[in-house]
Amino acid sequence: MGIGEQTGVTEFVHHLIRWLHRLMPPGPRLDRLAADLETAFGDRPELLTAADCRAVESLAQVHTRHLELHFDAGATADPDTRSRGWPPVGPEQVRDRAAGVREVRRLADGTFTLTLDTLDPVDFAGPYLEAAFALAHGARRLVLDLRGNGGGDPGTLALIAECLLGDDAQALSEVIYRDRRRQWWTRARPAGSAVTQDLAVLVSSRTYSSAEALAYHLQARGRAVIVGETTRGAADHVTPVQLTGQVVGLLPEGTVIDAVTGSNWEGSGVIPDIACTAKEAWEVALARSVCDRSSTNGR
Repeated sequence: MGIGEQTGVTEFVHHLIRWLHRLMPPGPRLDRLAADLETAFGDRPELLTAADCRAVESLAQVHTRHLELHFDAGATADPDTRSRGWPPVGPEQVRDRAAGVREVRRLADGTFTLTLDTLDPVDFAGPYLEAAFALAHGARRLVLDLRGNGGGDPGTLALIAECLLGDDAQALSEVIYRDRRRQWWTRARPAGSAVTQDLAVLVSSRTYSSAEALAYHLQARGRAVIVGETTRGAADHVTPVQLTGQVVGLLPEGTVIDAVTGSNWEGSGVIPDIACTAKEAWEVALARSVCDRSSTNGR
């Protein structure tokens, strides 16, 4: 898996393809991705630039929206020979941003609102989220704002879903890796501890990754009305890899399958039940009647 510091475009793309074959589940999507990269960049001996990385990333994202390539001309890191996974997030970082809980409110009309900007590791984020949802009990309705949420820990996604889907344990998804599978479930909660009021989830074109998963799972189970813009469509689980001294990639390693739909939001994004601009989503959600939930498409 070695590659030199002075890397040509074709050499880099071949290196990337080898990593993709090493990480992604086999199948037609991987085959198409590798073939398209080879066709587009198979005869490019010139040295790799930031613009080339953007072109490779753009083509790859036709097949996997979560693949990212970050080029730093001044970097001299040693390329990875194995996937090291995500670096740990410490409790101090989570505390400094209150686990992404930017705002919790109870409006005069009884609406509970939670603005959540990230999904920090569940072991540290859990107390913040449980405290936030404790304030939702007795509210007339719920609004969860994910418009600026870039995703994060699937375990935190599962905890939030657990607070919103009811007291019984529910299967959320199965993630298919090249060499294993992992299921994600909500846990059973004490009777009456989940919040079950009418729920609107606000999304935008910046809602990404596990934040999209949360909106998708809630929509698929008919639990929430999704309001706003179509999300980015990044369903794959990814892992960071130092591909060259100058390039870090976020490479797909797992395919998410929702337990209800048997599919996911890869490429298509989460399609809102009520489409509007991200800026309008707040007012649109507050203006809708709680009975609107029964008139949506039932996803």
